[in-house]
Amino acid sequence: MTKRITLLITLALSSSLFLNAQEKADTMKYWKFDGVSAINFSQVSLTNWAPGGENSYAFNGLLNLSLNYSKEKNDWANTLDLGYGIQKQGDMDVRKTDDHIDFLSKYGRKVSKSFFISAMLNFKTQITDGKRYTPDTAVISKFLAPGYLQGALGMEYKPSESFYAVLSPIAGKLTIVMDDSLSAQGSFGVDPGSKTRMELGGSAAMGVKIEIMKNVSLNSTLGLFTNYFENAQNIDIDWKVMINMKINEYLSANLNTQLVYDDDMIKDVQFKEVFGVGLTYKF
Repeated sequence: MTKRITLLITLALSSSLFLNAQEKADTMKYWKFDGVSAINFSQVSLTNWAPGGENSYAFNGLLNLSLNYSKEKNDWANTLDLGYGIQKQGDMDVRKTDDHIDFLSKYGRKVSKSFFISAMLNFKTQITDGKRYTPDTAVISKFLAPGYLQGALGMEYKPSESFYAVLSPIAGKLTIVMDDSLSAQGSFGVDPGSKTRMELGGSAAMGVKIEIMKNVSLNSTLGLFTNYFENAQNIDIDWKVMINMKINEYLSANLNTQLVYDDDMIKDVQFKEVFGVGLTYKF
């Protein structure tokens, strides 16, 4: 009798553990994780080099992660984009060439085959101080100076996993300048002495992630924002393009570009291009 009871208890516990593990496995199948990391390094060393030149080295690193959840009518996409780069040439100090943190979370509730009611949250800032080197050295940006937090509600068109477009008639953009000195200067559009600036407007966003040919992938995002109550004709633009060219399992070439227009930051169009060949790893 005791053996039977022990056996029944063992079976019950085993069944409970199996069902719990099965439930976790069933839950995890709705999640999809993806990522790419790359480290690129270049170096020049000259000794008594007749044509002239300077010793130099440069480093660039990037990390792009995505975690997506899809079940029935629910679709939740999260991406984290990190980049950092430095260079040193001759007797100059080490200078920064790339620095960004960009987190995007987008939730959609399906209303038809390709349309979703959408809510989106985007946060951007940088890691270390940014400096201007001419005519003198001065700190012009820091972590959370600026920082940008943008939220939007609207409708998303998503016909496949490789493309989405979101139109949001209701959007808010919070500009953050936590550094006292930069805040006092009224940097990045905040009122002098203020740490934040709130804007209400509309936004649009698009994203493409495709393989354009064998071992060559394209990932591009475009974000637009307009302030309804101030200079509505001046539309903020943030357009990123990342092309990853795989050489073999661990070697690749990467081309990253970013075009930015924000008249609260600077009146001209900003453009950044980073190209590198080095080590890469895809999750």
